[in-house]
Amino acid sequence: MTVTEKAAQTGSDWLSTAGLRPTRQRVALAALLVGDGQHRHVTAESLFASVRENGESVSLATVYNTLRAFCDVGLMQEVTVDGSKSYFDTNTHDHPHFFWEDDGQLTDAPSEQLVISRLPDAPAGSEISAVDVVIKLRRK
Repeated sequence: MTVTEKAAQTGSDWLSTAGLRPTRQRVALAALLVGDGQHRHVTAESLFASVRENGESVSLATVYNTLRAFCDVGLMQEVTVDGSKSYFDTNTHDHPHFFWEDDGQLTDAPSEQLVISRLPDAPAGSEISAVDVVIKLRRK
């Protein structure tokens, strides 16, 4: 995907909603993430590859740090699969995910079909802060 001027402006606007300074690198990453108005599930490595394909000079460490900053201000959420692989989702509303084991892709699952009727009580002195649902799939 090529970053257009419109996508860069959309990315810059997205950053400003969270009070983040629109540096060149942040705008380049934001444009790839939200520039076309579609939600994305990316890994740091896949975003790094996309930004490099667009001719931007951004290190992988900068991509990791920027994704972390985007999560810290609520622009994205991190979804961890198997405790080791992190995906970053531009859709910050509560929703379940499908993880496609065959190709390592993360996609949204239909929220309206998920029913959680009861959660276990939190241990004494703690509270539940979030419930992440990742449904692992493999093709038949």
